[in-house]
Amino acid sequence: MPVQMQLSRIIISEINEQQVIYLREVDGDRQFPILIGIFEATSIDRRVKNYRSPRPLTHDLLVNMVEALGAELDSVIISELREHIYFAKLRVRHEGELIEIDSRPSDAIAVAVTCDPPLPIYVNEDVLEEAASELT
Repeated sequence: MPVQMQLSRIIISEINEQQVIYLREVDGDRQFPILIGIFEATSIDRRVKNYRSPRPLTHDLLVNMVEALGAELDSVIISELREHIYFAKLRVRHEGELIEIDSRPSDAIAVAVTCDPPLPIYVNEDVLEEAASELT
């Protein structure tokens, strides 16, 4: 059963290539980091701080395209952790069908925080367990 999580921290470093976001369990204490790129970290940070660009950025474009095609963004699920790499799916509803689109977690979360209201973020229980074992 997937566990609902929320974005709890964004760490942007000018001296490191990898940036870090933390997801924290909504109804619990578990949390874990995901390493992401600077572009995605900046995009997520801008949305969280309600900064609006005068022209659509990449994640705005994706949200606008889905809506223009008559679909609705539903949620994000971090579905797998394989060889230290997280896998995610962006869930889209179209004509009553739930479609899961393969995504990097950073892009899926950037889309989630671009939506108004932000999309729910879920993590599979086995991913949470494996992430916890990697941290110890």
